[in-house]
Amino acid sequence: MTTPLLQGKTGLVFGVANDRSYAWHIASALIAHGARCAFQHLPGDKNERRTRMACEKIEGAGDLTLYPCDASKDEDLDSVFDAYTKKHERLDFVIHSIAFADREWLSYGKFTETPREAYLSAIDISAYTLAAMAHRAAEPMKATGGGSILAMSYYGAEKIVPGYNVMGVAKAALECTMRYLAGELGQHNIRVNTISGGPLKTLASSAVGGIGAMLESTPIKAPLKRNVEGADVGGAAVFLVSDLASGITAENIYVDCGVNAVGV
Repeated sequence: MTTPLLQGKTGLVFGVANDRSYAWHIASALIAHGARCAFQHLPGDKNERRTRMACEKIEGAGDLTLYPCDASKDEDLDSVFDAYTKKHERLDFVIHSIAFADREWLSYGKFTETPREAYLSAIDISAYTLAAMAHRAAEPMKATGGGSILAMSYYGAEKIVPGYNVMGVAKAALECTMRYLAGELGQHNIRVNTISGGPLKTLASSAVGGIGAMLESTPIKAPLKRNVEGADVGGAAVFLVSDLASGITAENIYVDCGVNAVGV
């Protein structure tokens, strides 16, 4: 019998809001390939119940470990990583699948009106948090020979996507943050990458004014002639977390059915 690809690997998953989120699909795939996952949820009983209900739908998840965390607060991040390292012997991966921008500014024609507070908040929660998590993950990962840090991006970081607006700016910052983290942490065998997933109908994407048009146009433009599915991104995440990707770091991997390669 073949040993599961991620047998013995354990890590933290940030961003499971429900069973449609990319974080949920990634966690499902990681667990299916032998990994153990602990999960973050936003503070509050309602948020914990929602995340717990979603995680309970993951086959093989076992006894769930959930930690409350508002990633915009350093003390919450400290608490999560402290609690995790006390309970688990190793930290092999961190999945960063969180982002936020005030939906008031995520519609076509609104970008030039974006106020300073909304702009900085989007970058803080969507991009700076990757650096903040990497800072806290570095020591436990170094203690066991390295690890993999993986974040979710989108093509709107590179090209104009109507309605994506300040979230595109935040995703660009996320991708650049990933590369600088990879540059510093590579000496410790800690790999840092992003997956640029195609549009997926999720709670988060519903805030983007142009999401409907994205979902309609992708099957027409994409070489694979379909929208991306959560399982597509989950499979890519398994590869990037696994030892098969031991030489891959500082990369943005497109999992968008080929849309990024299409010129018109």
